[in-house]
Amino acid sequence: MNEATGPAPLSLTDDLRRRFIEAAGAGGAITDPTDIAAFTEDWRGTKTGNSPLVLRPADTQALSAIVRLANETRTPLVPQGGNTSLCGASVPEAEGAVIISLQRMNRIRTLDAAGMSVTAEAGVILQTLHEEAAKADRMFPLSLGAKGSATIGGLISTNAGGTQVLRYGTMRAQVLGLEAVLPDGSVLDQLTPLRKDNTGYDIKQLLIGAEGTLGFVTAASLRLLPAPKQVATAFAGLAAPEDALTLLTRMQAETGGVIDSFELVPRIAIDLVTQHVPGTRDPFAQSYPWYVLIELTSSQPGAELPEILERALVAALEDGTIADTVVAQSETQREDFWRLRETIAEGERADGPSLKHDISVPVADMPRFVTEVGDAIEARWPGAAMFSFGHLGDGNIHFNVRSEEDRLPRADLMAKHDEIAAFVYDRIADYGGSISAEHGIGTLKAGELARIGDPAKLVAMRAVKQALDPHGIMNPGKLFA
Repeated sequence: MNEATGPAPLSLTDDLRRRFIEAAGAGGAITDPTDIAAFTEDWRGTKTGNSPLVLRPADTQALSAIVRLANETRTPLVPQGGNTSLCGASVPEAEGAVIISLQRMNRIRTLDAAGMSVTAEAGVILQTLHEEAAKADRMFPLSLGAKGSATIGGLISTNAGGTQVLRYGTMRAQVLGLEAVLPDGSVLDQLTPLRKDNTGYDIKQLLIGAEGTLGFVTAASLRLLPAPKQVATAFAGLAAPEDALTLLTRMQAETGGVIDSFELVPRIAIDLVTQHVPGTRDPFAQSYPWYVLIELTSSQPGAELPEILERALVAALEDGTIADTVVAQSETQREDFWRLRETIAEGERADGPSLKHDISVPVADMPRFVTEVGDAIEARWPGAAMFSFGHLGDGNIHFNVRSEEDRLPRADLMAKHDEIAAFVYDRIADYGGSISAEHGIGTLKAGELARIGDPAKLVAMRAVKQALDPHGIMNPGKLFA
């Protein structure tokens, strides 16, 4: 039985398989088990599912036909974009679940430079959207390390954040309109990029962050901004997260609100990236316990951002807030800085498994949380080692736990996953934070959401799910334990 009150899904008979393949259209099905296997494992390689069929519709009409058939036959469906989910949201776990890959729905339908909007299908790669916007002297204000594979539909369905949330907000803030296929196969047509629409419930907002449990996003109208005319980027070395918060507060006051990104990076991250990611190097001659990557941007040519940034950093050096700094002198050096930040997950994965927690607390509490809770974990589980990095400016830190192999073998650490996660999430609750800042819930955190989530919110969520998807066919097992 699914989490909604519908009958159990029917098995995928030969006839039903044929009907799904026909609904997907020419070239829209993958049936070979070897080829299907590439769609059944998450990016981290920690969760693997099974599926008898992958469907790749080329347009909204084909997807609508697939969903109508699934609703009729109670067949579970699992959506996938770039399959970069970090919480199991795109892994098929229900028996007989059919994977719906939106990779072929990858057109940019319109780009309105004057209206500052773009309409992109769900399968458009984020980096492609960045490149097309740049051609029109515009920018799409969301970026993350997986931009070369993450898709627009997936970013919307998980309400992705990334490195520019401090200034521009999450994916939710970028969506002006939405097209989606609902669980009965009907098409929600709300693509018009209206800046104001006060006509009752905003259904598109329900779909943003719903992880495909209420419908499948097929296209979106997204806001654009003028392309930056000036960019100033720097790395700074410092002693503690508290110093990073002090620097952030100062720079927000001294730069006039033009901070795009303010990323906290521990020394261990620099070590892992330079060890495992070719072409990366430490920008400092001396090592420091912590670093911040800072970037300012402005669409005004005469903003003098490099001078503004350097003045703020010199003042921070003089009063001891930071110990050292390097300001990018070229676009190549800027890209080198960002490569260090954006490949942290890659370096960490290459080094071996760790316990990952994508969490948020109020910005003012973040340094204390990182220090106090990190120290508590290392004391309670000898051999555990903290590895915290991320978006200090918006309170989102990737609070990961590694092991010192000679004191705590990796296998023993991984066996303590549930125990350590419960400890972390209980502390998050104490701080009034969130157990998922930007990666979503999927299956990985569904149990913890049920355990410590707001009861009233969970009741409302289940009611919405039951109303829109009474047969429980849309990404079953995700969000709800």
